[in-house]
Amino acid sequence: MTITPFLALVRKDLTLFFTDRRAVLVTLLAPILIGSFIGYTFGGGPKGTPEATHIPVLTVDLDGSTISREIVSQLAAEKALDVKPAALSDARAKVREGKAALAIVIPTNFGEDAARAFFMGTRRPELQVLYDPSRSTEHSMVQGMLTGYVMQTIMQESFGGQTGRSMMTEALAQVEQSQDIPKTERKALLDLLRSVRTWNERTAANGQANRAGSGSGLRTPYETREEAVMANQGAVYNGYAHCLPGMGIQFILFMGIDVGIGLLVTRQRGLWSRLRAAPLSRGVLLGSRAVSAAITAMLVMLTIFAFARVVFGIRIEGSVAGFLGICVAFSLMTATFGLLIAALGRTPATTHGLALVVTLLAVMLGGAWAPTFVFPLWLQRVTVFVPTRWAMDGFDAMTWRGLGFSAAAAPIVMLLLFALVCGLLAVARFRWEADT
Repeated sequence: MTITPFLALVRKDLTLFFTDRRAVLVTLLAPILIGSFIGYTFGGGPKGTPEATHIPVLTVDLDGSTISREIVSQLAAEKALDVKPAALSDARAKVREGKAALAIVIPTNFGEDAARAFFMGTRRPELQVLYDPSRSTEHSMVQGMLTGYVMQTIMQESFGGQTGRSMMTEALAQVEQSQDIPKTERKALLDLLRSVRTWNERTAANGQANRAGSGSGLRTPYETREEAVMANQGAVYNGYAHCLPGMGIQFILFMGIDVGIGLLVTRQRGLWSRLRAAPLSRGVLLGSRAVSAAITAMLVMLTIFAFARVVFGIRIEGSVAGFLGICVAFSLMTATFGLLIAALGRTPATTHGLALVVTLLAVMLGGAWAPTFVFPLWLQRVTVFVPTRWAMDGFDAMTWRGLGFSAAAAPIVMLLLFALVCGLLAVARFRWEADT
């Protein structure tokens, strides 16, 4: 007896939703447009999208030595950097204006002083780094690169270049004249330096010295082979695969708020009091609203992924069943979230603002705006109690990560658990009449 009115109420809600074409259009287009824009700014996909943003770096080479030129050359070859030469005054001004993340100033005689410090332990020259304090992350990244390149270049030139041969001769003369070094230690040090000088001279005579580090000379003892670990080996990460689901989750939750506010409005108008006269239980009335809202949420999410598949090439690389299970579980969670808003809220006006704040916090903590790994460790642990975190992890696992159904099981269970808790609280706390 209750299934017929239940289905009628579901059909009524869906008909009302799709009758308002403007609302349907906004519900579908808003997450697609915003998610596409955010995905574009984060590098986009593998085809037809701009390259990742490079860190603007200025170099001021006051030395002009072989070592300083090689350092600048290696920085310029780094894909993550946009390196440009500049005068000292211009570099300082551009960093101050925010037009460059940092400027590296190589002082006069840096190459000779660095090689001399390497062989003889004299005062070490200083590299000056002018940086924008608002871009501390980029500053730390470039500082690490610079340290590696400086060490590699100085060691290569010291053991295989003209600067190294000159410093070796100077070092030998100082060691021979030094009275502070014990006789046995001086002999061992002289033997070492003479052997290195002989090796350098042979290298230069054979024409094998290569300041780029590809020939003879001291080089780093390893090379790096980078590999992005994804569903398909050699695939390129598609930034839209994270941003579009994130925006879909956000706007579907906004739709859940509308469901709750709509229930508050109907209660305020006295509709629920009249429905009590009908032979319908509270569970039927609230359940029909939850099912219709869940169906709408499911359709919106599938539409967003269909758009992402056609336009941006986002595929479900993992389990299709797991993907659909996450969609269903999240849709039910959204629907019961809307019912909970209606059960706990007093008036539409006050409830709307509070629900909006709660939703935005849930979206942010769930990793829809930025990946959760950028959060502090304590905050990452807190996010396991946020349903959007499970939804985002589940969609990532089923799309670009290409994981199996087992990776979707935990998100599905957790989302259904959140839906059950919200639903039970909503039924228990729902009031048929508005507060007077």
